[in-house]
Amino acid sequence: MLDEFGVQLVAAWRGTGWIEIIAAALAVAYLLLAIRQSIHCWLAAFVSSCLYVWVLFGARLYMESALNGFYAAMAAYGFWQWRESAGSAAVTVHRWTLACNALGTAAIIGLSAASAYLLRRFTHAAWPFMDSMVAWASVFATFMVARKVYENWHWWLVIDSVSLCLYFTRRLYLTALLFALYLALIVVGMREWRRSLRIAAHAA
Repeated sequence: MLDEFGVQLVAAWRGTGWIEIIAAALAVAYLLLAIRQSIHCWLAAFVSSCLYVWVLFGARLYMESALNGFYAAMAAYGFWQWRESAGSAAVTVHRWTLACNALGTAAIIGLSAASAYLLRRFTHAAWPFMDSMVAWASVFATFMVARKVYENWHWWLVIDSVSLCLYFTRRLYLTALLFALYLALIVVGMREWRRSLRIAAHAA
């Protein structure tokens, strides 16, 4: 099984285009910079997202292709938000209540059901409901990152686990490996942002 995967991975690497490679590298840069709460994370996110629009559309993951268009817009918003509100409570790491997260979950399920129906009816999309769930959950979690809400890391842990499986089924092995790396970096992000929470609580 592992030998077969290794052979497929080597073949996929050889067939991987430069667009996907650059997009993946910039996506890693984004997450590393976000962990450090560097505003430059949004610049890496913008370019990576624009490239992934093309890559994911070619893989017939239409919702995730559209999602990356949203990511590009959110990168511009996040850059503006962190720059204009530097030092204010708006961009200090903080937490949301369980009710806020529950409301987000309900909205994600409803939107995913609606978009999955449209994808099944009008496209040949692969995994329409899971694709939709990942897309809408990522919209919510990305907004949380822009607002520096600590719970974004918990959302990304679930989202990226599902995404890894989704990309693997579409033979986007490099991107699947990228999301495996994300899962490790998410743990680091949780630890670093939790430290910022303690600092903010002590300052208060």
